[in-house]
Amino acid sequence: MREPLFLRQNKDKWREYEDTVFDENNPHTNPDRLADLYVQVTDDLGYARTFYPHSKIVRYLNGLAARTHLLIYQNKKTKSNRFLQFWAEELPLINRSAHKYMFYSLVVFLLAVGAGWLSTLKDTTIAETFLGADYVEMTIKNIEKNDPMGVYKHENSLDMFVHIATNNVQVSFLVFVAGIFFSIGSIFLSMRNGFMVGVFSALLFNHGVLSYSLPVIFIHGTLELSAIVIAGGAGIMLGNSFMFPGTYTRIQSLQEGAKAAVKIMVGLVPVIVIAAFLESYVTRLTDMPMLVKGLIILISLTYIVWYYLIYPIVIEKEFLNKIQTIKEKAR
Repeated sequence: MREPLFLRQNKDKWREYEDTVFDENNPHTNPDRLADLYVQVTDDLGYARTFYPHSKIVRYLNGLAARTHLLIYQNKKTKSNRFLQFWAEELPLINRSAHKYMFYSLVVFLLAVGAGWLSTLKDTTIAETFLGADYVEMTIKNIEKNDPMGVYKHENSLDMFVHIATNNVQVSFLVFVAGIFFSIGSIFLSMRNGFMVGVFSALLFNHGVLSYSLPVIFIHGTLELSAIVIAGGAGIMLGNSFMFPGTYTRIQSLQEGAKAAVKIMVGLVPVIVIAAFLESYVTRLTDMPMLVKGLIILISLTYIVWYYLIYPIVIEKEFLNKIQTIKEKAR
């Protein structure tokens, strides 16, 4: 069956399914009833995965099934478990749905880092343009004092923590919110942040202190830069939900995309706060053993890779198995 015909034959059923299951004025408390309602839709999902594996229909039907499963799960759990359920299952599933957008954001960010690096190697004045003349001058003076990372020692730790945490939350949410402008805003800000990282790295390289400075910077930078990339992915997801609504209306698609993207940003807040804590209290200890620096970086990187990449894939597989089990019981 051709994809357009498959869509025409089933779209009314899918819309009816949405109206029935997700009507806030008609909550369903019986998981068996919910299972009965989406058996046909998950059958359609299996068909679409087989014959139209790269179609938007697959993502749409998978989203319907995922939302239904979460509804079933929530109805089975008490309110006291809602907080745990959000972090253990709901957020990882949303992160999984945003993986491709996070990948796009990462590619944009890394390309911008490379562009900033090469530009600064060719023209050293670029550093003053993008980082500010005062900041560059201060960094060079610190390098001459054999303390290239001295910038992290100039302020009281608590004041620094409050300032950095507030600033990083604002930056990450700005990168995210800018995605409403057809994803271009998030892409632009991701490029800008990446370019500045490349410029700063090249500045340190030009003065021969990059190998010393990078381990210090990545004590907090592993989490901080990851948050910017993930926020960029959430922003691209937000913009795409408006530009490519699929079978939803454009407003409905934007609403659903915004709900998911906001939850990604809520999940980033602890990451940003921890990064600010490390930058304020730990990064300033520039002479700590390399083994300790490496361990902090490794723990941070392991968390990002596990919670944002590996764990969502595991949860998705478990979710698909649950769908199959529910289908079999419903039959």
